[in-house]
Amino acid sequence: MLNAQTRARILPLNEERRRHQRVRIDLLGRLMLENRQEYPCRIVNMSPGGAAVIAMTPGQIGERVIAYIDHLGRLEGRIAREIEGGFGMSIGATPRKREKLAAQLTWLANRQILNLPEDRRHGRVAPRNPMARLILPNGVNISCRVIDVSASGAAISVPPAQLPAVGAAITVGKTSGRVVRHIENGFAIEFTRLLHPDFLEESVTGE
Repeated sequence: MLNAQTRARILPLNEERRRHQRVRIDLLGRLMLENRQEYPCRIVNMSPGGAAVIAMTPGQIGERVIAYIDHLGRLEGRIAREIEGGFGMSIGATPRKREKLAAQLTWLANRQILNLPEDRRHGRVAPRNPMARLILPNGVNISCRVIDVSASGAAISVPPAQLPAVGAAITVGKTSGRVVRHIENGFAIEFTRLLHPDFLEESVTGE
């Protein structure tokens, strides 16, 4: 437990709060502390600079944390303060990564407010170079054609013999996700994390 002097020093984090607006979210994931033990966790609010984490383990102030969060992917930082049922963590990231996190958090907040179907949340565009590499669940790497792509998913064309099952975990280019439905001549994938609109093509086709 922390003494009163330590609490006074680490609880406010006013500088981080001024830099980034916190968004209320409800995302599940897993985290790993310096003891290399994994624990289930839940993110209840977050900004590009920090997050409030509900977890069974309190951890220690200053301890390194690596978390894998639904829709956000890998986050890395350090425990900054105690909160009820868990801790607040800082997020260490490059400016580009913080920009992507801000876009992801905006999407998550809008999704909860609008409650829209997945394929209506983001406009889809056809990539200039539609050819990409697809890694199937069995590890086989094949060529595919990206019909269109958005921040949250894509439509992919493959031969019928190589059509993955609905629910299968796959990777298109540098982006992982799951098959959500079959379409004519292919399938639709929902990404495990939201893509930044400026980097759609390079994330999926590698261009």
